[in-house]
Amino acid sequence: MTFARRGLPLVVMAVAACGGAADEAAVTTPTEVLVGPENITMVTSLELATGPALSGQLQPVKSASIRAEVAASIIALNYDQGDRVAAGAVLARLDDTAIRDAWLSARSGLTAAQSSADIAQRELQRAERLVAAGAIAERDVEAARRGALAATAQLADAQARVSAAQKQLDATQVKAPFAGIIAERPASAGDVVAPGAPLFTLVDPASMRLEAAIPASALREVRVGMGVQFRVSGYADQVFTGQVTSVNPNADPATGQVRLYASIPNTGGALVAGLFAQGRVATESRTALSAPIAAVDQRGLAPFVVRLRGGKVERVDVTLGVRDDELERFEISGGIAAGDTLLLGAAQGITAGSSVRVSTPTDAARN
Repeated sequence: MTFARRGLPLVVMAVAACGGAADEAAVTTPTEVLVGPENITMVTSLELATGPALSGQLQPVKSASIRAEVAASIIALNYDQGDRVAAGAVLARLDDTAIRDAWLSARSGLTAAQSSADIAQRELQRAERLVAAGAIAERDVEAARRGALAATAQLADAQARVSAAQKQLDATQVKAPFAGIIAERPASAGDVVAPGAPLFTLVDPASMRLEAAIPASALREVRVGMGVQFRVSGYADQVFTGQVTSVNPNADPATGQVRLYASIPNTGGALVAGLFAQGRVATESRTALSAPIAAVDQRGLAPFVVRLRGGKVERVDVTLGVRDDELERFEISGGIAAGDTLLLGAAQGITAGSSVRVSTPTDAARN
């Protein structure tokens, strides 16, 4: 007869009988259990890590809200959201008609002040020569000195006015302070903006920062410089890494959690600001023999695995080390070696000493 158990392949037993009731004898063929590839795993050497869980969001390390510095109308916006710009690129041009007139007026005032200062200085030098020759009184020299000082002060004021006017004129050319990507552009061409009005938000995607929270109970385990490992929405199968740069000294009284910050390299530009991240701080890490958590039976007094060796099932007690929840693996020592085959799922219930064979596509086709 033939029967099957859930999670295990077929068990075949053949019984032959001959003779009458008095000399009836049973001949039983050896029992062989077929297990599918999904019910086995291999012992491998991997880098395992453990540490407190964290969750948070990614933010750009370098971000700038670019605002208008002068009151003017927008003539042109040269970039839109998502555009990559170089440092110093002209993002927008504002109407500079009135500002340029003020700049020209300041330049004229500077020219006049410079001329007055030069004349006053020459008058002072002439007066000093004459008083030395006894041709004029000392009070005339003092008057020349006061005139030169006044002219110098007027020149300094004119220079300051030109500098301020030049700054206002330069502000009509809105430039990128660093290379990056335009994240937001709330303004439109033709808008009349006041000083402080938002024009662009610029971010540098080359490096990101993870702003995350950990339980306050795990604070003593975390130090600046430790690595972090996390996954983000949109890249569920990819593990990203970074490094803790700072830990907030204050815990949130409502949640009992502490915020930490980690720098995240992003040279490939895969990560973007605002993504939700979940992972852990890697407080302990080492390379060791490991097996899936599902391969370890911890229901007894000591954990054990079910190993397949030489076609036979055997139970092996093991010692557990680091538990890596990201990889869903245990560090295992004692009685096993790299490359050993372990049973998973319902196959772990096969009696020790039983013969087991891993099924192949041929077996599936035969069934």
